[in-house]
Amino acid sequence: MIKHRFTGLLLGSLLFSFGVAAVPADKVIKPTRGTIDAVNGNTLQITTRQGEKLSVGVTDNTKVNSVSKAQMSDIKADSFIGTAAVPQANGTLKALEVHVFSPSLRGTGEGFNPFESPDGKVNTMTNGTVGKLVNSNGRTLTVKYKGKEKTVIVPDDVPVVLIQPGNKSLLTAGTKVVLFAVKDDKGNLVARNVSAGKDGLTPPM
Repeated sequence: MIKHRFTGLLLGSLLFSFGVAAVPADKVIKPTRGTIDAVNGNTLQITTRQGEKLSVGVTDNTKVNSVSKAQMSDIKADSFIGTAAVPQANGTLKALEVHVFSPSLRGTGEGFNPFESPDGKVNTMTNGTVGKLVNSNGRTLTVKYKGKEKTVIVPDDVPVVLIQPGNKSLLTAGTKVVLFAVKDDKGNLVARNVSAGKDGLTPPM
């Protein structure tokens, strides 16, 4: 038992030492980020940030959210947020961005998961409820999820956005999007959900 426990601790230490990139690829959340080139009926023509051309279908089951610019002051105690972040040596997380969910979206994606950032690096995504919050040189906050919590440092220059329920009218040519898609039984990509930037905003997640 002691040997097994030591092995687990050693493995955890190694994973932390080498970063979350050590997580198996199929466990990493990988969104598609890009710009809508055209909308043809229920199909979005998208150019990803890597220059790949994709056709992605939208259905009545596709959830569409709007992403709009917010401020650091919009992060409040009891807010339900998501934050892409980089693990730090002291066990805290350094935020790359923070998205504040509107009350009707509370609970969306709650948890802590490996997440592919826009630069291709594997970092983390934490979705949960803000507990303790300290305002000093940015924000230091605890994010509680499923009986656990993380401490997140939010520097002053980190982008903060608001996520609200939207509809397909947001999906127009030129709109910057972050989406999650799956293949249907014919092998075509279909969006499960799409976050669409308002007023030219590029969603920072």
